[in-house]
Amino acid sequence: MKIAFSNPAEVNTGVVVAGVLEGRKLMPSAAALDKKSGGALSRAMKASRFEGKKNQSLTVMTPSGSKLDRILLIGFGKAKDVTALDAEKVGGLIYATLSSVGARAVTVLVDALEGGDLKPMETAVHIGYGARLRSYRFDKYRTKGKTEEKPSLKSIKIQCPHSAKARREFSNLDKVADGVFMTRDLVSEPSNILHPETLAGRARELTKLGVKVEVLGEARMKKLGMGALLGVGQGSIRESQLVVMQWNGASKSGRRGKADAPIAFIGKGVTFDTGGISLKPSGGMEDMKWDMGGAGVVIGLMKALAGRKAKVNVVGVVGLVENMPGGNAQRPGDIVTSMSGQTIEVLNTDAEGRLVLADALHYTNDRFKPKFMVNLATLTGAIIISLGDQFAGLFSNDDKLSERLSDAGTAVEEKVWRFPLTDEYDKMLRSDAADMKNISGGRGAGSITAAQFLKRFVGKTPWAHLDIAGVTWSKKDAPTVPKGGTAFGVRLLDRLVADHYEHR
Repeated sequence: MKIAFSNPAEVNTGVVVAGVLEGRKLMPSAAALDKKSGGALSRAMKASRFEGKKNQSLTVMTPSGSKLDRILLIGFGKAKDVTALDAEKVGGLIYATLSSVGARAVTVLVDALEGGDLKPMETAVHIGYGARLRSYRFDKYRTKGKTEEKPSLKSIKIQCPHSAKARREFSNLDKVADGVFMTRDLVSEPSNILHPETLAGRARELTKLGVKVEVLGEARMKKLGMGALLGVGQGSIRESQLVVMQWNGASKSGRRGKADAPIAFIGKGVTFDTGGISLKPSGGMEDMKWDMGGAGVVIGLMKALAGRKAKVNVVGVVGLVENMPGGNAQRPGDIVTSMSGQTIEVLNTDAEGRLVLADALHYTNDRFKPKFMVNLATLTGAIIISLGDQFAGLFSNDDKLSERLSDAGTAVEEKVWRFPLTDEYDKMLRSDAADMKNISGGRGAGSITAAQFLKRFVGKTPWAHLDIAGVTWSKKDAPTVPKGGTAFGVRLLDRLVADHYEHR
């Protein structure tokens, strides 16, 4: 969908969107349309429950004699309370409302919010961003469908002062949306199409943006001693992969001094998780195509950062495996040796993501010596019991990094909630046969003990683990996130980088 910006001008044809504040107070553009239509907007509001509150909308068919097709009134709530996130939700609401009624193009009239913090140009940019995010649709495998069931909206023109600046500001957000869409695409793909080798191939596409991409196969990983990761994938006919992506945006030469050490993001990429020999129940197993959600976020984030040419050195590492039962599958009771040299007793083959991340974290830390590491993983069902689909679980050995992640999550409405890590939880991983076991064996604190397991592979490097099992996939529409893959984490981590780690 095309998003364009222009300076304010009279609109006489097509579909127009204008704003209303709480209490049915028409904003200047809406008031002008009301006068031009002989009070049609005022009459329509009076005959409806529309009051101009946030997330409310009212479609008004224009009276005879007008060349406008329709007018969509959008509620902004109280002007002083409107934030950038609210403007994005307005954009999402505009797209969702008009894309289902046959409109192909729309003009949005943006006015100043008296007493509010947002300037009209900023409001316009975030309306456009919200509309872009909401327009995502994964329908590449649909061969049938009625025309009236397909979204019709193809372009949105947003009128605001300083439209040239708005275009420049929107450009960066548009690149972030590209990364979000890539992640949503990857998470939505079926596992017969997206397996470790093909997902590695998708990551290679980032070379077009200047990202250096390396792919390590099983032979290379075996030489490096990645027994934890390789054990997970040994039951599959698909070869496991480790993908390393580097974006050196802070250094023109690509060489790093100590001060330019990269920041690192690591993702769990289990392209399908049957549970292995510890087989999952069949009900809902189809959802396990998105058990590579953490890897999908890291790949999408790298696309976003490279796309907007972020002035930062970043490493993205994703461990890609398929966890299948088979004649060569890992068995409960097996003991594997990780790249760090630590041994792991595998009591449950369905606690596999932590094994993948163990080697990916150690490899990243050992090779790149990053300033900090953040890993993302659809790691535990226990986090869904704790937080549902509203927050991701945050676990960390560093208070400063935790605070920055929490602030970034709040800013983009990808919220995180921090959980404790203590020696008492760590003791639950003690094994009688190896350095550790991969599950505690008890029913309690499943998400925490999984994080304690990961903590054993990060050394003293500042680190955070985001358990995104509850927020990677949504079964209902949200203002800027249509149901399906959410790409939760791309916007959060892009904001973290932009706020704290880019060279100015």
